[in-house]
Amino acid sequence: MDFNDTPEEAAFRKEVRAWLDANATRKSDDTQSNRARNDDPGLLQKAKEWQDKKAKAGYARITWPKEFGGRGGSPILQVIYQQEESNYLVPLGFFDIGLGMCIPTMMAYATPEQLKRYVKPALHGQEIWCQLFSEPAAGSDVAGIRTKAERDGDDWIINGQKVWTSGAHYCDFGIVITRTDPNVPKHAGLTMFFLDMKSPGVEVRPIKQMSGGANFNEVFFTNVRIPDSQRLGKVGEGWKAALTTLMNERLAVGLPSGGLDIDELMELARETELEDGAAIRNQQVRSKIADWYVQQQGLKLTRYRTLTALSKGQTPGPESSIIKIVAAPKMQDMGAFAMELMGHAGIMKEDVPFAAGFQAQWIGGAGFRIAGGTDEILRNIVAERVLGLPADIRVDKDIPFNKLTRS
Repeated sequence: MDFNDTPEEAAFRKEVRAWLDANATRKSDDTQSNRARNDDPGLLQKAKEWQDKKAKAGYARITWPKEFGGRGGSPILQVIYQQEESNYLVPLGFFDIGLGMCIPTMMAYATPEQLKRYVKPALHGQEIWCQLFSEPAAGSDVAGIRTKAERDGDDWIINGQKVWTSGAHYCDFGIVITRTDPNVPKHAGLTMFFLDMKSPGVEVRPIKQMSGGANFNEVFFTNVRIPDSQRLGKVGEGWKAALTTLMNERLAVGLPSGGLDIDELMELARETELEDGAAIRNQQVRSKIADWYVQQQGLKLTRYRTLTALSKGQTPGPESSIIKIVAAPKMQDMGAFAMELMGHAGIMKEDVPFAAGFQAQWIGGAGFRIAGGTDEILRNIVAERVLGLPADIRVDKDIPFNKLTRS
């Protein structure tokens, strides 16, 4: 892959940079930490306003077809925009799941009328979507879900529980995977729907995290009635629909957005004094930073492999799994190292901006190593699909779900 911009790409980069300069603040102009910005109670509204501004300018989803509000552009143009946007202080993260996972699934299975109704409001930040997959007894094993949907005329009635649902407390809609037939093997009895999160019988309970935040939620369904017209795909083929979502999820969460990275760690090392002088001059500190810099470059180049496949119209391979296996521990380890470097100040997030960001990164990194596939699941994917190693033995493969032994 040629990493240099083509003349067309260079012109697009210049256009994007000029637009961002006119509409956002460069990071170099404001040293306020990412964590401090995330503590802003008005951040969601600011994010909606920024999303709407991006959508009106045609930058919200560059690769989407024009009829859905995109530009019909190449994945490379999307990357160029993201590269440039990363240099500015803008609110990120609220729309990643909806636009990166839920709406693409809707595009694959919803009716034209439904797409006309739901895509534009999501693109402009007017409505936010969540993904209702994981359950207390079905995390990495998504096909093991127990939330059931039972047919009642032209409607379905949903009962059950989801957990670790990011953003459910501020979301307007969600896609949900349910079990509609317990008499067949677990992958065969699933059906997917979309629903209004304000529907009667839907209860969202935020989960308080040790970081002080509450980004994840439990979601309970008690006799939630939705019409069959909100079914995505055929009855019993929910696993197929779920794979569409999960494929997009791997790409969407492969690298965290908006976190602190090498540049911020180097700035911290320059400003932190150790017994022998500035931390940036300490050989052990420099060695650590060098290791993470090499990992960062490796992650960037591996991601380009995914982009190369997309630019050629190919289905991305397991690169996104490789990226996440490296990126998640790196994110957590860097946070821990930065806090250690700051000493006692590393836990004083209210008074030390850098401590706030790196502390949140260290604590939140554990969740990132679970979201979108645990380290163990992703290693299995790489082992089986890249290295060709034998698959894990699955004793439940051909057994009806209602015959499986419950732990």
